[in-house]
Amino acid sequence: MTAQGVFVTGTDTGVGKTVIACALVRALRQAGTRVSVMKPVASGSFQTPRGLRNADALALMEAAGLPEACYGAVNPYCFEPPISPHIAAEESKITIDIGLIRDKFESLASEAEWMVVEGAGGWLAPVSERATMASLAETLSLPVLLVVGLKLGCLNHAQLSWRAVRSDGAPLAGWVASAIDPQMSHVAANLESLERLLGVPPLAVVPHLPDGAGQLALAPLARELAALKR
Repeated sequence: MTAQGVFVTGTDTGVGKTVIACALVRALRQAGTRVSVMKPVASGSFQTPRGLRNADALALMEAAGLPEACYGAVNPYCFEPPISPHIAAEESKITIDIGLIRDKFESLASEAEWMVVEGAGGWLAPVSERATMASLAETLSLPVLLVVGLKLGCLNHAQLSWRAVRSDGAPLAGWVASAIDPQMSHVAANLESLERLLGVPPLAVVPHLPDGAGQLALAPLARELAALKR
């Protein structure tokens, strides 16, 4: 049986995609689900004796309980400079092959009931001259979970991202509010506006907490997503 899954994207970089993806993975595992993960393309990585490693990919692997040997499948394209992946790939003279990513995905999915795939940046972040994160989500045939970073400007960013996902014809699993700015004022009013503007309530509102602490908030979300069909 083919694994179910979700593609986690965000309204921007730094909105809490990894924290939420990891919390979702832990919640699914606590519910008894076999979960695997991917961070197909990552930049802003560091050198180790075993090669380049990305902190987001490592966090996802830890949440899923995957061994180090799986790193190449989880994060097939890893770049050191903290710049847009398509620029990093060009500088490294590497062409990001979405077909290769699909093959790695299918290999991981064959051993799991659920796949949590985290994109880089936002929905339209480029991975090559022609392909974007949207292209990757389409290739993997995954419903999209949009992480909305709660900060000034989120109403505009959320609507643009939501409309872009719908315009591309990708299935939307829903959206999660991520409280990335502890100083943001009128949070409740902004959440009400987001629900009205996007047309659906958030699947979860994750408070501003240390990494991984949103697991409790995402337990109901994990149960709801587990009922989705790919």
